[in-house]
Amino acid sequence: MTNALRNWFRTISVFFLFAAAAANLAAQPAPAASNSSHWVASWGAAQQIPEPQNALSAEDLDHAVLRQLVHLSLGGDALRIRVSNAFGFEPLRIDSIHVARSVTPTSSAIDPATDHAVLFAGQESVILPAGAEYVSDPVAMSAEHLSTLAITLSIPSAPKQQTGHPGSRATTYIAHQISTSAPEMIHAHTVDHWYFLAGVDVAAPPQAHTIVAFGDSITDGHAATTNGNDRWTDGLAARLQAKPASQSIGVVNVGIGGNHLLTDGLGPNALARFDRDVLARPAAKYLIVLEAINDLGALSRTSDATAAQHADLVARLIAAYRQIILRAQAAGLTVYGATLTPWLGADYYHPDAASEADRVALNAWIRTPGHFDAVIDFDRAVRDPAAPGHMLPSFDSGDHLHPSPAGYKAMADAIPLALFAR
Repeated sequence: MTNALRNWFRTISVFFLFAAAAANLAAQPAPAASNSSHWVASWGAAQQIPEPQNALSAEDLDHAVLRQLVHLSLGGDALRIRVSNAFGFEPLRIDSIHVARSVTPTSSAIDPATDHAVLFAGQESVILPAGAEYVSDPVAMSAEHLSTLAITLSIPSAPKQQTGHPGSRATTYIAHQISTSAPEMIHAHTVDHWYFLAGVDVAAPPQAHTIVAFGDSITDGHAATTNGNDRWTDGLAARLQAKPASQSIGVVNVGIGGNHLLTDGLGPNALARFDRDVLARPAAKYLIVLEAINDLGALSRTSDATAAQHADLVARLIAAYRQIILRAQAAGLTVYGATLTPWLGADYYHPDAASEADRVALNAWIRTPGHFDAVIDFDRAVRDPAAPGHMLPSFDSGDHLHPSPAGYKAMADAIPLALFAR
């Protein structure tokens, strides 16, 4: 047999061998779908430029260690940390980040056995470009539902422009010449704000998703208990975890105190921050929108407005709602409109009859079928039945605008959990 003929037979044999293997594979049943976990946003904070009274001094951030406590909604088998330089106009260096389970939400103590270094591309330090947010490498650390984590950052020097979230309702501990893995920061200086910390994602089962709560100070939790985790979003997370059928649903609060739909104020306007604060949250599936009371109040806070100005504002706010619905639904989110809570007698805005009529008109539009996918009626949950423009006194924090912890609980209890079984 010639070499050419021998090679021909060898080629034919190999061909039939692969053909038989392929036929055998085709006859096998298809592999089952993977049950691997995916990343889900469990905690988050909307970023903004801290107001001067809420910003840290250069001395505070010079070779500083910041321990910040965050309350998760959803647990998981691993986690990732999101840090932010969204409003910085120069690179931000973070020398080290550690995460551990907090011993208690009211102290800096951690469980040292749970302490883990947080890495970025395998490195302990990270430099965030101006305007950027970074997501850490996965941390092989399990986290329980409704647990509190302590995230400790080492900052070598103060940036010229800070990024953070002033309305933390949680205590941050600031010290110097201490390790990010220190079991406790006994002599630390404390503030009730978060800095450079944007989110925590957890590795959760494929069916897990998250609810994004988008709003102003009433979502952010003004008048909630510091370190008490009793905002309405916390109450909703606790209710979801209390029922096996909804334990795979997280809640992320991206409220900003003083936020507006249409204009910048405390934080960028809602439409400007929508992509970063809502659409960028991993596994976001549901959106609750509670915004516009600050737009209504600002119109006539310092001077009277004409009827035409009131009508124009209501029309522009409805147009903004439509934009949010359009953008959210295009991204696959189900969007729930929350009615604006009562505010007559509010110490800050002093709303008159025309402003109250604007609130009633917006609520009527929110309640009208065909706009939002469904309605969450916070107005009905906390209003005084005898005086519907006013908050029920037992739910009023005292400023006649923000609910008390009892009011926030009433709001959480008013949300039908069936909305998240869709």
